[in-house]
Amino acid sequence: MPLPRRLARFNRVVTNRVALFVHGWLPGCAIVLHRGRRSGRLYRTPVNIFRHGDGYRIALTYGQGSDWVRNVEAAGFVDVVTRGRLRTLVNPAVGEDENSKWASPPVRFVLKSIGAPAYLDLETQR
Repeated sequence: MPLPRRLARFNRVVTNRVALFVHGWLPGCAIVLHRGRRSGRLYRTPVNIFRHGDGYRIALTYGQGSDWVRNVEAAGFVDVVTRGRLRTLVNPAVGEDENSKWASPPVRFVLKSIGAPAYLDLETQR
């Protein structure tokens, strides 16, 4: 089971505000810029992101039902800031890998420990 919703609410109010200062620069981190499905409001969400093939993979530590994931799926694309660069990623596809074989051993350990097998694959826009 992914991390609890209670923790997600706390992170949105407290932790994410701090993380937004550094997540656009740190390796393995990114800021997802997405619009609300109904409100059209711009949101910024810090995530863990990894190169995967020709695109990127984002670990879904709160599961695939998170609002930001649903916003990205509805839009069909997303802008992310990673390592100080803005990238547009397209064709979001949610998947699951119980063993998280795509992740490095430390990340794999954390994902397995919290029971978060879901990920979001995105392609680099050409």
